Amino acid sequence: MKRNTWRACLLAMALAWGALAHAELALVPYPAHVEEGKGAFVLDKQVSIEAPADARSQEIAAFLRDAVQAQAGIDLPEHAVRKGRRIVLKLDPAVTGEEAYRLDVNPRGIEIRASTDKGLFWGVQTLRQLLPVGASGSVKVTIPTVRIEDVPAFAYRGHMLDVGRHFYPVAFIEKQLDLMSYYKLNVFRWHLTEDQGWRIEIKRYPKLTEVGAWRTEADGSRYGGFYTQDQIREVVEYARQRNIMVIPEIEMPGHSSAAVAAYPELSCAKKPIPVPIGWGVFSDVFCPADENVYVFLQNVLDEVLPLFPSPYVHIGGDEVPAGAWDHCDDCDKLIREQGLENEAGLQSYFIRRMQVYLAGKGKTMIGWDEVLEGGVDPAAVVEVWRGDAGLGKAFANGNRVINASPYYLDSPLTRLAVEKLYLVDPLGNADFAQSKLVWGAEAPLWSERADPLNAEQRLYPRLLAFAERLWRGGSADAAAYADFHQRLAAQYPRLDAWQVAYAPEDRNTADYAISANAAHDGWRVSAQRGFDDVVTHYTTDGSEPTASSPSFTDVLDLKQPGTLRVVPFRRGRAYDHPRSFQLERSAAFGAAASVDPAPDAAYSGHGAATLTDGVLGSDEFKTGAWLGWEEIDPKLSLDLGSVTELHEVSVGVLQQDESWIWWPRKVRFAASEDGKHWSTLREVKIKPIERDHVGHIQRVAYTASRPFRARYLRIELTRHPAEDGRHTWTFVDEILAR
Repeated sequence: MKRNTWRACLLAMALAWGALAHAELALVPYPAHVEEGKGAFVLDKQVSIEAPADARSQEIAAFLRDAVQAQAGIDLPEHAVRKGRRIVLKLDPAVTGEEAYRLDVNPRGIEIRASTDKGLFWGVQTLRQLLPVGASGSVKVTIPTVRIEDVPAFAYRGHMLDVGRHFYPVAFIEKQLDLMSYYKLNVFRWHLTEDQGWRIEIKRYPKLTEVGAWRTEADGSRYGGFYTQDQIREVVEYARQRNIMVIPEIEMPGHSSAAVAAYPELSCAKKPIPVPIGWGVFSDVFCPADENVYVFLQNVLDEVLPLFPSPYVHIGGDEVPAGAWDHCDDCDKLIREQGLENEAGLQSYFIRRMQVYLAGKGKTMIGWDEVLEGGVDPAAVVEVWRGDAGLGKAFANGNRVINASPYYLDSPLTRLAVEKLYLVDPLGNADFAQSKLVWGAEAPLWSERADPLNAEQRLYPRLLAFAERLWRGGSADAAAYADFHQRLAAQYPRLDAWQVAYAPEDRNTADYAISANAAHDGWRVSAQRGFDDVVTHYTTDGSEPTASSPSFTDVLDLKQPGTLRVVPFRRGRAYDHPRSFQLERSAAFGAAASVDPAPDAAYSGHGAATLTDGVLGSDEFKTGAWLGWEEIDPKLSLDLGSVTELHEVSVGVLQQDESWIWWPRKVRFAASEDGKHWSTLREVKIKPIERDHVGHIQRVAYTASRPFRARYLRIELTRHPAEDGRHTWTFVDEILAR
């Protein structure tokens, strides 16, 4: 039977069982075939587990015994009893498929059959989901009679965690491995190196962790961490026991600034650099024309490979910025010697060399879809992050494909809600012939703004929808999602029991908006809560809110200026880092404002009133506290309501070069008492900071040597000129008049 037809049949069968059946068997992912019977199996301490004598089968039996104790509080005998009720695990070559299994529950006993230990383990995980929620401490529990035949649609069902930008402790990773395994995800991709941090111990090159694993943040604090080789082995073994393959990613030739910071001779410039603290794409990359770089990377891999039994190694291969090797004479020479067309060819030369090296070690290379641009061997696996165009290139080259582009879990929930993620076809727009090259899909979590405190909100419940779609395959529609959604609801008590800080399905746990309440000479803070039980704790002195700090639910009114910090709490637990708002009051507070022309619709805040609401913008430009214009010189006007004596006027401007937001080239201040006769107060010229991937805020001010009188104020900004053919943005926030 053709693959697509088979999937369609499975989906049709699943829908035919009806929502009621799924509500009773709230399994995620739902099996390929289910037949429910009458009656139930009683699980109590008299039930024993029988398993084949091989080490892995015995390990799986012990895993099941521990799980029953943890979930139901029932201690099963350590040794099988021939008589009486039993859970029987059997290796049966008649069960077709490496991960396939058959589960039979009847009042007399439970039997799980599979041709491999992988299938046997997945059968155990399904049995775990049949245990009732909240049964811990019971003398006995009942498991409904059911026959299940199951097999996954895709062999690669992965999750990638970026530990380079933010470091995650081993305990966090092992918790996620538990959850992945429970929902039958079978690949954990460990993104171990990045510009902002090198996270794996390499004994031959100690500076990689002494230097490259740490960075000095903007506030002067030291941030970082790394995994020892013993910790790597621990995680890999923990994953193996749970049917999960761990694939390391060692980024090259780009995203390598942390390695260059440790060993500057690895770059073409050979100059010292700090470990970066901002996000974006950096030009400090490995030099492809230096043979010592290949020696270094081969030595690194010689230590990495023995730690990971996986036959696959991911080398990145993405986002080398244009011009990274422009000023390298040796690179130019290598291009000529190898007959390469340009720098893209140079990167391909680098990638091919590493692929050959890995193949010699018995490893298959995985790379992001940029590895296709200069040609890569069809034996490589291509991970696609740039949509159907990337899929098409990989198919044309004959490469196996991992589709990651629709599943970026760092995407806001408002853009990638659970329903939207569920409805994505892992095959993209591939036809049947091409779909045979799709190995599976991966849900990456990039960690620019995720860390151990808030990452689970980005992971769950979206990973459950992803797990369901990759296991079941086929197409999905609104009816299929409704069925899944009913079963998803039954997972929340389990996630609560495991203390998983999951988010709502289509919104953030909490969003905050602040508006000027000029009538009361203060501010109103409004919380949009994703859960009814979210409580916001806050402080107004800039300190960190705790569970004992003052709190509010929907609305907070404030009178005094200062630094407001808010944190959403749920069930006594902080769900995110504090969000800060700097509140200032001046003569311009609540004044009528206008702008010409209107700002870009994406960065229009609350309109011109954003300039006088008393809320200063932070280095996060998407919060609504900034107004933004692309390639436009904006004019800002204020009416203070009456002639006022002033000695200073200022406006906030933002520079964040990775988003092409630049301080304006100059700012002109003018004042008038009647709105007709204007006096120029001052023209301030501004020199932008050299690019550094970090947000910078400046308050551009006119300070008078003696007070002046004005009712109307005008501020004209002249934008920074475009560079490299890219348009620049001008962002402004609060106008203060004192």
